[in-house]
Amino acid sequence: MRVIISGGGTGGHIYPALALLDTLKARHDDLEVLYIGTENGFEADLVPRAGIPFKSIRIAGLKRSLSLENVKTGYWFLKSVRQLRKEMKAFRPDVVIGTGGFVSGPVVFTAQQLGIPTILHEQNSIPGLTNKFLSKKADRVALSFAGSESQFPGANVRVIGNPRGSEVLQTVADPTQIRATYGIDERPIIVIYGGSRGAEAINRAVLEAIPELSQQPVNVLYVTGNVHYEAVVAEAKPAENVHILPYVYDMPALLACATLVVSRAGASTISELTALGLPSILIPSPYVTADHQTKNASALVESGAAVLIREADLTGKTLVEKIQHVLENEQQMAEASKRLGFPQAAESLAALVEEVSR
Repeated sequence: MRVIISGGGTGGHIYPALALLDTLKARHDDLEVLYIGTENGFEADLVPRAGIPFKSIRIAGLKRSLSLENVKTGYWFLKSVRQLRKEMKAFRPDVVIGTGGFVSGPVVFTAQQLGIPTILHEQNSIPGLTNKFLSKKADRVALSFAGSESQFPGANVRVIGNPRGSEVLQTVADPTQIRATYGIDERPIIVIYGGSRGAEAINRAVLEAIPELSQQPVNVLYVTGNVHYEAVVAEAKPAENVHILPYVYDMPALLACATLVVSRAGASTISELTALGLPSILIPSPYVTADHQTKNASALVESGAAVLIREADLTGKTLVEKIQHVLENEQQMAEASKRLGFPQAAESLAALVEEVSR
C-alpha cells in the first residue's frame, strides 16, 4: 500500500496522522509513506523525528476576510499544485489523506484532480475552511465528534474519534521511570500545558499560582512551550514541587501517569484525556476559528469530566481553586472522561483507508 498523508501547523493536525501511520504499518508490511508538509511548520520537526519520509511545499493559509494576502495565497496554492502533480505521478499513491491545516489543502485537492481516492480527518467539532472545501469531493470524511455531521452536508461522513487517543492507550508507561525522569516523588502529578506552542495566558496564571501550588501535596509539571520557556523560568519563583519544562516529546507516557491535566481544549488533547480517563481543567483558546475549542470542551464539561475556565477569567487564584475542586472529585470525573473516549479510532480510520484504496 502506498499512502501520501498531509497535515500541519500544530500538533493537533500532525499527531493523528502519525498515529494512523503507526496503525497502518502494523497492518501492512508493504506500506510506503510520503508525508507532505511545510518547511517551517511543526511537522518539519516531528515527522522526520518519527522516521517518516518528508517533503515540503510552500503554502499559506486563506484569510476569512477580504485581503491582499489571499492573492499571494492563491499564487502559492497553484504553484504547489504543479509541484504536487509531479510528486504524485512519481509516487503513485493508492490513497491521499488530509488531517488538516492549510498545507493539506493543495495536497488533497491535487489528488482529487488526479482521480486518486482521498480521505479527510476532521479533529475539531467545527471544521476549518480547508476541510469544508475539500469534503465535497472526498471519498470519506472521518469525524472526531458526534454531532459534527451537519457541518459536511452531502459528504460521506463517519464518526470514528481521533487516532491520537488510540495511540495514547497503546503507550506503555512506567510510573517509576517517569517520576525518575522528571525528578518527582510519589505525590499526584498535575500536568499543565498550553498546546504544542504553549499559551501565554496559561503561563501568566501558573506564575501567579506557583506560591500557592508550592504548598499543595502535589507535583506540578508545567510545560511552557519552547518560545516562552526562558522568560517563564526567569520570572518563576522557585518551588520544589513545580517543575518547568520547555516541551515534552513523549507526552502520552507522561499523561498515562498523571492525575489531572490543565490545558487548552484542542482536539488531540481532548482525545488523549478521554482515552486515558483523565479529569481536566480546560482553558479554550479564544483565538481559534469559530471558537471551536469551547465547542470541543462542551461534551466533557457537560458530562462532568472537566471544568472550564474562559481565558478572560483565568488568574492564578481561579486556577488553584479549580485544581482543588477537581482533586476533590477526581474519581467521578475520571469515570466520566473515560466514557467519552474512542479507543478504536486509529483502527477505524485505517479501515477507511483500506476501504477506499485503489
